[in-house]
Amino acid sequence: MTAIRVGVQLHPQHTSYQSFADAVRQVEALGVDSIWNWDHFFPLYGPADGAHFESWTLLTAMAMLTSRAEIGCLVICNSYRNPHLLADMARTVDHISGGRLILGIGAGWFQRDYDEYGYEFGTAPDRLRALGRALPQIKQRLERLNPPPLRQPLPILIGGGGEKVTLKLTAQYADMWNGFGPPERFRHKNQVLDNWCREFGRDPATIERTVAIGAGDLDNLDAFVGAGATHIILGLGEPWNFAAVERLVRYRETRGSQE
Repeated sequence: MTAIRVGVQLHPQHTSYQSFADAVRQVEALGVDSIWNWDHFFPLYGPADGAHFESWTLLTAMAMLTSRAEIGCLVICNSYRNPHLLADMARTVDHISGGRLILGIGAGWFQRDYDEYGYEFGTAPDRLRALGRALPQIKQRLERLNPPPLRQPLPILIGGGGEKVTLKLTAQYADMWNGFGPPERFRHKNQVLDNWCREFGRDPATIERTVAIGAGDLDNLDAFVGAGATHIILGLGEPWNFAAVERLVRYRETRGSQE
């Protein structure tokens, strides 16, 4: 039986920094393997102009607030930062965290972020082509930085389910992939990713499969694992549902006791 990891994505919106920081400490104490935020400038739900915090400065705080769990952004928008700068930022937070950073990245999609912060939104193919150009630059810069990342290689996660480009890029450049449900959709995307891995002569097992879920999906954990998920990430907004986190951790522990 494959070992399962669990994580929590804490939504950095409609909250205070103190409440977010307390939640980071609490979910690590509950035993999750990974803790994530997201890379947006405005809330994705609820009041559109509500409180919101920026991802990378928050990741630095998350690195200092924790000592064991991996941390990352689910996922960084490639369009918002020069790829060389992004690699340097990731290396720096990797050192601050003691080698626990995962560099999650995607092509970007939330038009309001682009429009209000002055980035060119373009088309989805434009953004995917930009991601394809950025990934080798990020990897090259990570190899040239002094000092290098503590973790070698620094793991890269790609988020998204596009079958022609995103999953192809995942097979080429990533150590982890993040997708969404329902389970049958997730199974299909996993199979597409496996096929791309074979195209590039890569062992599909070398890419960790992560799935983003909501609290309503906790009854379907076996189905997600059956569809290929090995790392289940629960998304939470404030008020933080720590009972759901406890349930997810118990699921991991119960499966582990059956192995």
